[in-house]
Amino acid sequence: MADYKAPLRDMRFVLNEVFQVSKLWAQLPALAEVVDEETANAILEEAGKITAGMIAPLNRASDEEGCTWANTEVRTPAGFIEAYRAYAEGGWVGVGGDPQFGGMGMPKVISAQVEEMVNSSSLSFGLYPMLTAGACLSINAHASEELKQTYLPNMYAGVWAGSMCLTEPHAGTDLGIIRTKAEPQADGSYKVSGTKIFITGGEHDLTENIIHLVLAKLPDAPAGPKGISLFLVPKFMVNADGSLGERNAVSCGSIEHKMGIKASSTCVMNFDGATGYIIDAPNRGLAAMFTMMNYERLGVGIQGLSTGERSYQSAIEYARERIQSRAPTGAVAKDKAADPIIVHPDVRRMLLTMKAFNEGGRAFSSYVAMQLDTAKYSEDEATRKRAEELVALLTPVAKAFLTDLGLETTIHGQQVFGGHGYVREWGQEQLVRDCRITQIYEGTNGIQALDLVGRKIVANGGAFCQHFTEEVRAFASDVALAEEFKAPLLEAVEILETQTAALLARAQGNPNEIGAASVEYLHLFGYTAYAYMWAMMAKAAQGKEGQDDFYASKLGTARFYFARLLPRIHSLNASVGAGSDSLYLLAAEQF
Repeated sequence: MADYKAPLRDMRFVLNEVFQVSKLWAQLPALAEVVDEETANAILEEAGKITAGMIAPLNRASDEEGCTWANTEVRTPAGFIEAYRAYAEGGWVGVGGDPQFGGMGMPKVISAQVEEMVNSSSLSFGLYPMLTAGACLSINAHASEELKQTYLPNMYAGVWAGSMCLTEPHAGTDLGIIRTKAEPQADGSYKVSGTKIFITGGEHDLTENIIHLVLAKLPDAPAGPKGISLFLVPKFMVNADGSLGERNAVSCGSIEHKMGIKASSTCVMNFDGATGYIIDAPNRGLAAMFTMMNYERLGVGIQGLSTGERSYQSAIEYARERIQSRAPTGAVAKDKAADPIIVHPDVRRMLLTMKAFNEGGRAFSSYVAMQLDTAKYSEDEATRKRAEELVALLTPVAKAFLTDLGLETTIHGQQVFGGHGYVREWGQEQLVRDCRITQIYEGTNGIQALDLVGRKIVANGGAFCQHFTEEVRAFASDVALAEEFKAPLLEAVEILETQTAALLARAQGNPNEIGAASVEYLHLFGYTAYAYMWAMMAKAAQGKEGQDDFYASKLGTARFYFARLLPRIHSLNASVGAGSDSLYLLAAEQF
């Protein structure tokens, strides 16, 4: 497998030439004080070094070894402890953390690039700091000042880790039926009891303490999701002076044996009257949890992009070196027995599809991250509200579309290798296995599609979607955008708007229409969003083709996207418009 190289040139192009993020930062005083283009470039350069140099070389061996469990303790693969220590000492766990508690304070649009790099290097490794960062988000936004002071500095420093404990054996998507209980104590703490499953990083040997955020119900809680509270439950109690005390009554009952991400510990966690502290107010657990959900779901989307990027880097190297047959137009490498497979049309189709999805996904994830930054830091109420609504709209698209395309991309990469892609030593089959989970966890992609259509489209009459389509139309009206990109972009927006209106009308008379259309509608939205990203990138590259191959490559890939990939919206449009009737022609026993 090719050595991983962070795509820093493309990241800088997206941030500095396409989105000109330094202009956004200048408008947000809280960010203007901590980051500028020079600082951001330096951070990405250093992140590229540690991810490519220290983490990426562990990827295959750690997949082979996996995590091991014995007597409630989990051991991570060889090299993980040392790599995690170096990663933490570099400040990378807290790259987006609150500077008041020792975080680096970088905007999400920067931490998103760091996430891509670490997950391309090793998705299993990247999950540990990701879950810690997510836990920190909830603590910082909702916990008491005392809890923040006690826990955030060591979590940002990577000395302690975090986990998010939601799922139970009988309760996944439907969290309203969880059974974990929290009993109030005289000293203001709670005794938390219950079992959680599928807990990423619930137990491991990378840090001296693990801080669990646990969804549970108080004795007098109302039924359903409105009765859920969130509790901070440390693995080891923390003394008044900040030192570690006795072991809390929380333990790992086992770890899962999985298809992929084998170096990430996926745990069954047992809470047996463990001491915990409430975060926010009683029965507001989901609100506190959803503070980090937009960030985490974008993060999972970036994982799909990351595996696709790693797969592409290996596939392009292989395609340039592997010789098989002659080009359809005649010999190219006349000094060799055959031509490199990159001359063949179908190999080029796969490689260009991978390239277009990766670079489009990098732009889209950065765009969503910018909306998160605007929603968090803008001092203008109207600007902040619009960004919040765009975040709500685009988060399920980012999570589901990036991971769906991530799997398609890794499969293309495997296919480029032919039979070699199916065997372990080349690394492509691992990327397929690792990527597959991204479509499932943090809310399956089907659930993301339901969220998009039901809550983010139908519930507000398409108002959130209108923010997006109006922005795209305004961009397309720019005379500097070449007609070859403008016309298909506007056509895609017209299809999206028309189908949105039709879906809103159908959903009024038949609730099944939402679920029947949701997945195809999300993909229709995703391809249209990528068309917007590619139009912006093409505009930024126009006129620079003669400077170097980077810009010529960018324009060529944009043309490929509009010619070969965007037309998928037509079949998706037909599927969305077909309605729900055909899904209910069979009785259950007829399946």
